[in-house]
Amino acid sequence: MKNALVVLGPTASGKTAISVKLAKEVNGEIISADSMQIYKYMDIGTAKPDESEKDGIPHYMMDEIEPDEEFSVARFKEMATGYIKDILARGKVPIIVGGTGLYINSLVYNVNFSETICDWKLREQLQREAKEKGNKYLHDELRKVDAIAAESIHYNNVKRVIRALEVFKHTNKPISYHQKISRMEPSEYYFYMIGLNMDREKLYNRINLRVDQMIENGLVSEVKKLLDIGYDRNLVSMQGLGYKEIISFLKGECTLEEAITIIKRDTRRYAKRQLTWFRRIEDIYWVSVDKYEDSQEILENIKTVLQNTNFFCKI
Repeated sequence: MKNALVVLGPTASGKTAISVKLAKEVNGEIISADSMQIYKYMDIGTAKPDESEKDGIPHYMMDEIEPDEEFSVARFKEMATGYIKDILARGKVPIIVGGTGLYINSLVYNVNFSETICDWKLREQLQREAKEKGNKYLHDELRKVDAIAAESIHYNNVKRVIRALEVFKHTNKPISYHQKISRMEPSEYYFYMIGLNMDREKLYNRINLRVDQMIENGLVSEVKKLLDIGYDRNLVSMQGLGYKEIISFLKGECTLEEAITIIKRDTRRYAKRQLTWFRRIEDIYWVSVDKYEDSQEILENIKTVLQNTNFFCKI
């Protein structure tokens, strides 16, 4: 079984800096497991690392698709697995880095996403219901038949809510059941998982500061440019944190200060949901990053743990 690393954690926990340092130590290359960094032109609001932050380490699964292009976890798994094979074939270590739990689960648990069910008529009907009655109404309908899936899918992610309802209608079993069954075949890779976390108050302060930095770096201009290109505000990509709020500001629906307050609040809530999700994943080695002086100390701790598990001997 071939080894790969996973660096996960809530937003603003420092995954980018640590993963780049780790890649340099283990001769690794990075695969992003972030549902927003996959989109082109969306850099500031997704905290996408620039070339200086990448520090010469190749990064994959960033800037792969257009903002109006459909993307699914099944496609993520297919593409990411391809990159993993390529990285290993060149004698390097794949490092999957991100905060999208569903993406990480798809690799670690080898979730098999069946694409055989496709009911366009039902999808159109459910899309109409979402527009007429609201996203929360549709999400409540999902909760009635699959509480587990409803817990992991945000109500604004209408596409995934519809997919879950579609699977239930055609199989009479929740999508969470199908995902559980599909995990019975283990992955051909061993994923050693490192989780980054910190004191909740410190994390929230980092989130607030990051949002302020995004505004200073030009988030408003980035969103305006996307709208000027012609990307619709109802696209899945444009519903991302930071983007939908700034769109509301640009449309005159709120002030910039109100938009910033909402982004900070909802990002803190998102971080809390991320941690809840990650706690369901087994065998994560958690690192309390705020207990160390700097990122180099964190790296030394991680290296020691990897050495103790004979990770390097198995590469």
